[in-house]
Amino acid sequence: MTTTNDVLTIGHLIGRTLTDVDSFDEVRDPGRLGDIVARVAAGTPADVDRAVQSAHRAFQSWRKVPTSDRSRLLFEAADVLSASASDLAPLLVREHGGVLWEAQTDFALGTGVLQHTASLIEDFFAPVQFDDEQSFISVERVPRGVVAAVVPWNMPIVLTMMKLAPALATGNTLVLKPSPFAPAALTLALQRMAEILPEGVINVVHGNADVGQALTSHPLVRKVGFTGGTETARHVMTAAAGTIKNLTLELGGNDPAIVLDDVDIDAALDRMLKGVFTRSGQICFAVKRIYVPRALYGTFADAFCERVDQYAIGHGLDEAASFGPLNNKAQFDKVTALIEETKNSSATVLQLGRKLESATDGYYVLPHVVRDVDHFAPISSCEQFGPVIPLIAYDDEQQVIDWANDSEYGLGSSVWTTDTDRGLAMARRIEAGSTFINTHAFESLDLRMPFGGIKQSGIGREFGTAGLNEYVEDHAIRVLK
Repeated sequence: MTTTNDVLTIGHLIGRTLTDVDSFDEVRDPGRLGDIVARVAAGTPADVDRAVQSAHRAFQSWRKVPTSDRSRLLFEAADVLSASASDLAPLLVREHGGVLWEAQTDFALGTGVLQHTASLIEDFFAPVQFDDEQSFISVERVPRGVVAAVVPWNMPIVLTMMKLAPALATGNTLVLKPSPFAPAALTLALQRMAEILPEGVINVVHGNADVGQALTSHPLVRKVGFTGGTETARHVMTAAAGTIKNLTLELGGNDPAIVLDDVDIDAALDRMLKGVFTRSGQICFAVKRIYVPRALYGTFADAFCERVDQYAIGHGLDEAASFGPLNNKAQFDKVTALIEETKNSSATVLQLGRKLESATDGYYVLPHVVRDVDHFAPISSCEQFGPVIPLIAYDDEQQVIDWANDSEYGLGSSVWTTDTDRGLAMARRIEAGSTFINTHAFESLDLRMPFGGIKQSGIGREFGTAGLNEYVEDHAIRVLK
């Protein structure tokens, strides 16, 4: 890593070395578009091959490292990652547009994933054995090989650790492709972590779609872990099909929040709003649509809008900002077009909150609440991925369950009630990878819970032993007596 006029220059990480940069792509601050944050290597398929070959060489010895040693090294890597937050979280803010506490949370969650995974692996590798008069059977877990990880820009640290931690813990090696919109802080953090690991265990290659295609189709890659959009995932699956690679896909969501008629509105809003507007709504399992009993609709909607109108948006390093800009022009154009389309419908679109002085030259969108909107409206059926939320009235529980499940997505969901038993009964009728009761935000996650989606929200699970299982093969051995 070098700096010129305070602009970072970052190469690929192959082995433990950041390569020189011959050609590069610029990363600009989405909240100050005139500021270049970093110049990052523009990769090629040849760079991908070098990174994969590095990982493949390292795999031959890393797979043999005792689980106790791998656990210890992951704990040490977690300490490195945690310490890196002090200088790299502000850099991450300038890349992805989030506010500082969101970037700090990204590092904290990533650290937690590393630590929790490291605590599991010794027990995880205990073989399952059977010994009787006829035979001895041992079912053992073995690593797959080189893992390709592809992560987005919204929470790049924790989303990387959700792949890196189980991959390395189980004896695999890693080649990561960061998002071109937030590659710098992540690469620098991984470089620091790589220093305490054998050479080639962690590798990073930068680039656009052609680099992603080369990585996910490379014959030496045996596993792909991908977080991103559903449309991109189709290309990943196609690329992986040539050599029948194993896949874990964590994709988009259109998460419903179902408010029941016994809800405590103030208590619910204290938690619910975190799940709507954190990261400017740019989170895969953010609340994307809220269903409210018709008799309660006016009261709930008024209270919701009153809270949202208190938000102030600005640059992520502005301490007064509730949330920051959208990350990139394509996302800004998509969200603003969706808002304009909704304004031309029968729904009521309310622009709320205020802009701070720091919100001048960037992809800033004020929070929008859409009232009196139909379940079948485009704003309700799509993944907005921005600070706009529809409030939808429903008439009975069967109707709201039908509507909640009426989606190609199935990532997260929530039920809001003062009756836990009633909430549990409703939760069991929802089609989703996760359902939370009286919560739906970062604080809803628990590393003991498998995380992932159904339908077009993904394949496989992350976190805990469920996540570890995605990165191993079962090897069954039998001795016939």
